[in-house]
Amino acid sequence: MEFIELILINKLDGVILKYPHQENIDGTVCITGHHLILSSRKEGVQELWLLHRNIDSIEKKENKPISGVPQGGSLFLKCKDLRIFRLDIATTTELNLVAQTLENLSSLQDPSLFYPFFYRHMNPIVENGYTLYSIEGEFTKVLATEEWRVSRVNQNYNVCSSYGKAVVVPKCIDDETLAAAATFRQGGRFPVLSYRHNNSAVLMRAGQPLYGPKHRRCRPDEAILNAVVALGTKGIIYDLRSSNSISQQQSKGGGTESNSNYSQWKIYNRSMDEVDNQQQLLDSYYKLMEVCNDREISSDKWVSRLESCGWPESVRNSLHTACIVAQHIHQKAEPVLVHGTRGEDATLLVCSLVQIILNPDCRTIRGLQALIEREWIQAGHPWSTRQRCGPYTSVPRAAPTFLLFLDCVRQFLEQFPCSFEYRQSFLITLFEHSYASQFGTFLCDNEQERETRGVHSQTTSVWSWLNQPDELPKYINPLYDPTPNVIWPSVAPMSFVIWEELFLRWLVEQHTEAREEQYRLIRSREQQLRGQAQQLRRELYDLAHQYYKKTDDDK
Repeated sequence: MEFIELILINKLDGVILKYPHQENIDGTVCITGHHLILSSRKEGVQELWLLHRNIDSIEKKENKPISGVPQGGSLFLKCKDLRIFRLDIATTTELNLVAQTLENLSSLQDPSLFYPFFYRHMNPIVENGYTLYSIEGEFTKVLATEEWRVSRVNQNYNVCSSYGKAVVVPKCIDDETLAAAATFRQGGRFPVLSYRHNNSAVLMRAGQPLYGPKHRRCRPDEAILNAVVALGTKGIIYDLRSSNSISQQQSKGGGTESNSNYSQWKIYNRSMDEVDNQQQLLDSYYKLMEVCNDREISSDKWVSRLESCGWPESVRNSLHTACIVAQHIHQKAEPVLVHGTRGEDATLLVCSLVQIILNPDCRTIRGLQALIEREWIQAGHPWSTRQRCGPYTSVPRAAPTFLLFLDCVRQFLEQFPCSFEYRQSFLITLFEHSYASQFGTFLCDNEQERETRGVHSQTTSVWSWLNQPDELPKYINPLYDPTPNVIWPSVAPMSFVIWEELFLRWLVEQHTEAREEQYRLIRSREQQLRGQAQQLRRELYDLAHQYYKKTDDDK
């Protein structure tokens, strides 16, 4: 298919762009296969380049006809990066042609037609982002313990279509056992290593067991899990679903582990149904943006609606669950297995947040890149399916799971401003590129699909661009003070902060340069005070820990 077939009009003069807190721009619209470009004849006005993939919804409003003659109208382009543009077009015919053209180009589903396959990076690539974070490189210390190995049982993706070719598993478990265990887990997602803490306790993840109404048993699956439990101890399984959800899944052939078959494990439920239920999470995102876009609402009602939309509760619940899992690993040195239903959403979210809490490396720029690679991209988060729409439309199985993760990390940055190498602008950049980008990192639903479509050979990695010497400094936190300590976020309701720099960034008037400098200084001082407060909290925590330890010893 040629793009020319979809472009009903490629150029139009006299279009007026209206945008909050900006002067109206009278200019020319050009429509290419991948971009809407609006340029003005007025000197000093920057061109607008909008990727069609960034358009979430298109609303058309025709002006009232005068004496039966059509008078043109407006197009409202609501974008996945939360911007809303208004294009005023003089004639109704041109209005309809532009609207239909943008509908055609923004609804393409074939990844090979997306911009990353056509984009060519202008500067030399210093390092290939697609090869930066291999399984062997990321788990070097773990593999040196002689307790773990890299398995390539999924070399041809025939054991699990959503896993990568290589996974880390207990060394005493052979590939035949892994393949047998895969038949017992949803989507073939057998238990694999996610993280090993410095006390040797491990975090594993998987899909739900296909327990079913007949109470199916799988000894190979039990063998994998029991291989990580030391003699005389028990591991912890956290099923991220409510009892009701588990019962519903059991009637469909799924379920949770049974206490009788997994006697070396304690099994707990920690409901995160609002994350594994894509429609529910998407609905809370809609409501969040409705609140943010409502300019007539009073402050009291705004706060009330913000809380009732469900998004803050999802953030707190995600952080709280991660804290509980991290406590088992850090304080009790217990191995933990985490899973929901398919293991592609809430499971990856919790495992990622646990590592932010426990692993200081994940608080660096490259550490966060590596975390996203192994826990989201290589682990089979279905990017294309989840990111097909933004906060203004509804598509089956679409959900802002990755955005929820970024918002949780944003809460960490607010509470621990000196503990992270990256600024929140880094998180916002990741958000934007996960939805619409010139880079191929977030394309497709899994590694198998990326390999089939030649993503690694025909596109550029976003890490290749972000890690360039002239780009990376933009995202470095000047207050960064590396610390090896574990960090425990507050999950109290009053600790939640709306991510105004993202959710409200297009809705409030931009600061003047003088105000911006004043604002920067205030924020810098605020961050310093927060850092001092955090240090005091750490000292109080250490004192409390020593006190309770001494009390236990005395007993």
